[in-house]
Amino acid sequence: MTRPAASAPELAFFKDLRPPAGDFRADVLDGLSKPQKAIAPKYFYDAQGSRIFDAITRAPEYYITRTELALLDQTGPELRALAGPGAVVLEPGAGSSVKVRKLIDALDNPAAYVGMDISGEHVKAACADIASDHQDMVIGAVCHDFTRPIDLDALPLPPGRRIVFFPGSTIGNFELIDAKALLQTFRDWLRPGDALLIGVDLRKDAAILEAAYDDAGGATAAFNYNLVARINAELDGTIDPEGLAYKAFWNPYRSRVEMYLQALRDQSFTVAGRSFQLRAEETIHTENSHKFTPDIFRDLARSAGLAPKHVFLAPAEAFSIHWLERAREA
Repeated sequence: MTRPAASAPELAFFKDLRPPAGDFRADVLDGLSKPQKAIAPKYFYDAQGSRIFDAITRAPEYYITRTELALLDQTGPELRALAGPGAVVLEPGAGSSVKVRKLIDALDNPAAYVGMDISGEHVKAACADIASDHQDMVIGAVCHDFTRPIDLDALPLPPGRRIVFFPGSTIGNFELIDAKALLQTFRDWLRPGDALLIGVDLRKDAAILEAAYDDAGGATAAFNYNLVARINAELDGTIDPEGLAYKAFWNPYRSRVEMYLQALRDQSFTVAGRSFQLRAEETIHTENSHKFTPDIFRDLARSAGLAPKHVFLAPAEAFSIHWLERAREA
């Protein structure tokens, strides 16, 4: 007699806040019409793009993921003491569960985990995966654009210190004015005693940075070319990917790695019926990754109404994890 297959774990709750979907067509047409052509990096992450990004995180040159995981291992006892028992972990932009699993395992009997993402199906699947291994916790999922306000008190959260977990130095992908706005949004999620735990990459040698964002195996280049493939497939584009070269370079004046697709020759193409031209050596800007010093990031946090309490450093590869709380006057 065969046993019935185990049912998938049920989430304690799923809230669909119906975030507005990005308008891929309008955003691409607008970006390609600007003097500096650009495509918003959020459109990297279709199914194929997400698979390629997973490959990027495994590239030997891409130090961010392995360094942050090692730092979470190293700081686990301190995070356990800071969070106290029964913490409630909130993860905006929940993706791969590897990092948040390390945090959950380090904490003292955490009460709940809530993943948030603009893709409802994605976040439900990610949270169900965690629920299968943590049946003693309240596990919920929210379909939400984390750059927008949310009333956390409307969620069925257990009591306990809330820890907003934002790893991966994703904050570096935002223009600084938008990074401040996002930190202000996260600040508004916090009550007295709650914390934002955020990964922040730091300045380092230009050669290390440029290799991390232009790996020898070509995963980062493939990530960018997949964006072109998506435009061609979904928007009837005629962009010739063979006429483009991927470039990544460190801009010390703006303290960021900048990523581009550069035309190898003059090229005319259409997207959604509109005509565009790329001149030889002209570029399409696809992404930035800002790098900080601990002091500069703490200043940014303070400007957003957050109080820096602790910083954990991985000096060998210059990466940091910050524990921030809501400033008293905020």
